[in-house]
Amino acid sequence: MSKQINVALIGNPNTGKTSVFNQLTGLNQKVGNYPGITVEKKEGVCKLPRGVKAHILDLPGTYSLNTTSLDESVAVELLLNKNDKDHPDVAIVVSDVENLKRNLLLFTQIKDLKIPVILVINMADRMSRKGISIDLDRLEEKLDTKIALVSTRKGTGIDKLKELISEYKKLSTTQNVDASVIAPDYFDRLRTAFPKEDLYKLWLVITQDVNFMPIEKNLIKDTSSFATKSKSELKRLQQKETILRYQFINGILKETYKIDINAAKGFRAGLDKVLTHKVFGYLIFFLILLTIFQAIYGWSEYPMDIIDGFFASATEWVKNNLPSGVFTNLIAEGILAGIGGIVIFIPQIAFLFLFISLLEETGYMSRVVFLMDRLMRPFGLSGKSVVPLISGTACAIPAVMATRTIENWKERLITILVTPFTTCSARLPVYLIIIALVIPEGNFLGLSYKALTLMLLYLLGFGAAIVSAMILNKILKIKSRSFFVVEMPNYKLPLLKNVGYTVLEKTKSFVFGAGKIILAISIILWFLGSNGFSDDFKNAEGIITEQVKTNGLNTYSETYIQNKLEEYKTSLKTGKLENSPASALQDSIALKTLELEARALNQEIASYKLEHSYMGYMGKAIEPIVSPLGYDWKIGIAVLTSFAAREVFVGTLATIYSVGNDEEETIKYRMAAEVNPKTKKPLFNLASGISLLLFYAFAMQCMSTLAVVKRETNSWKWPAGQLVFMSLFAYIVALVAYQILK
Repeated sequence: MSKQINVALIGNPNTGKTSVFNQLTGLNQKVGNYPGITVEKKEGVCKLPRGVKAHILDLPGTYSLNTTSLDESVAVELLLNKNDKDHPDVAIVVSDVENLKRNLLLFTQIKDLKIPVILVINMADRMSRKGISIDLDRLEEKLDTKIALVSTRKGTGIDKLKELISEYKKLSTTQNVDASVIAPDYFDRLRTAFPKEDLYKLWLVITQDVNFMPIEKNLIKDTSSFATKSKSELKRLQQKETILRYQFINGILKETYKIDINAAKGFRAGLDKVLTHKVFGYLIFFLILLTIFQAIYGWSEYPMDIIDGFFASATEWVKNNLPSGVFTNLIAEGILAGIGGIVIFIPQIAFLFLFISLLEETGYMSRVVFLMDRLMRPFGLSGKSVVPLISGTACAIPAVMATRTIENWKERLITILVTPFTTCSARLPVYLIIIALVIPEGNFLGLSYKALTLMLLYLLGFGAAIVSAMILNKILKIKSRSFFVVEMPNYKLPLLKNVGYTVLEKTKSFVFGAGKIILAISIILWFLGSNGFSDDFKNAEGIITEQVKTNGLNTYSETYIQNKLEEYKTSLKTGKLENSPASALQDSIALKTLELEARALNQEIASYKLEHSYMGYMGKAIEPIVSPLGYDWKIGIAVLTSFAAREVFVGTLATIYSVGNDEEETIKYRMAAEVNPKTKKPLFNLASGISLLLFYAFAMQCMSTLAVVKRETNSWKWPAGQLVFMSLFAYIVALVAYQILK
């Protein structure tokens, strides 16, 4: 059996490298992170002629081997380290037919490492429209390599590329450029000191930390005594090397590459003027985002309802068909609830990445990044940060995942840490119910106070994110040089296959990555809320039954039953019993009354058990902490459980207050009737309501987001710090607001 070939796929951003990777590997690919770092590792398997298999590693996009980001450093280190298990037997450099000159800089550097290299010239279908002609035979001769002319859009040239990969041993490893001519004396000293090492490889190892960070110096034994030049001198030598390579490239392209200077560029130039305009550009971007997020809400609602209904039915089926007991409750209320909490996010994640992928494929996203950079830069962010920040209004989970487009680690980390401040859809149930309870009726400039309050909460979230970013930019001591380089690719129709792969991979990444942590947390929360150590918990059913026999159902349950009966009687007036005998109506109402009484009794038992469960005692324990904010122990439990997910707040209160989860109005009615035992005034008033709104505006109450932050940063340090800081900040703001307003 023949050895599997290691193939490194490398190229400049926006050359169609991902499209080539997808064409070679299809669905035989997986995404992970390089060990110990946050850079995404994308790899797949390709079947070659004569039964040979190739392991394809899609390296991060890079303009040259003079690294400026963590992504590029990873790519360079793999090419230099022959001991790495993924070190390539052959490298494929993907170039864009319209930017061949710039792309060949990277090609000549890799070839000078004496690695067999194949040049892929992508987007061949654009040649005729752009008036481009290439003498491939002459170009192959001059570059001393093999070339595959490919169009991933039309699927041409891929078979030729596979044939070249399988015959990689025939490729020349002769250098294109002798870089030592830029400083002969210096390179002679290096050659003398390290006679067994490749000279150009040695040069790259020495110079990597000039631009970004040191790579593994053990690739070459101690070089410190020979790095006699200052960083500025080494930088100048790199510039000389770049000039030398472009002289070589220009000479070759003059003979082999022709372009019609009259090829039309008017459309692109005109569109760029509009889309990057300092006024219209922002307006168009805002309208596009508004359309996208409206579509996300509208389109995801139906599949999310189906998923929600499916898991509700599955839970009911489990409870009705399996023997009652702890195991059944674990499956129904723990495992199924946990899985449902993961899967319910899939439509939002899929649709968000669908739109992001479409914007990237068309070339528009690069214009957005350029447009927003001037606004975000003073706050320690870049234009690329705007996409996660805005997409956080739908859900922070895909928003954090979207930060992968940010090359600069410091800017990416800051964006990850501040994105949860933006108001996500999970906060809306909390906002809507609290605003309805505590904000008075009235209008200002035609807008209701309630609408203005909601808008202000969104602005507060975004403002907190920006201010936090500015603070983090000053206090984080991370060496991360920021060079804002963004490619302005040609506009093109999106390749649906690429879009499909992107959506599939990003969704899988969430479900199988963060999902395991979310499920575990959900089971823990179920256990805390479903178990207790006291006799009150164990005998809850008997205690409540005796209380009901003695005192009847509590006032809140009686009110609930009366309200439901009134609704039922109203529905009978328009139903089929409208003209039935009085006895039939009385029987129907009597049956409904019994059903409601049984439901109210079960709710009181559930509420009593929750109060005396582990979670209930935790609520009682934290009451001294939350009471200065205007909350009681019941709200304390809701705040505690909503650390799993913000929207759990309303559902938890619904259970605690012994009302059904099915109607928001009933919850609002019960919450409005709740009295603070200390002040004898409504618990939910303007002071406590504003306190709650501000707490939820700033607190990190989403375990799912924390799990994704951990995954994206490869450390618990950042999500733990995020949780502590945001919670403390939210507490202090809520405390100050309540103490002032009460």
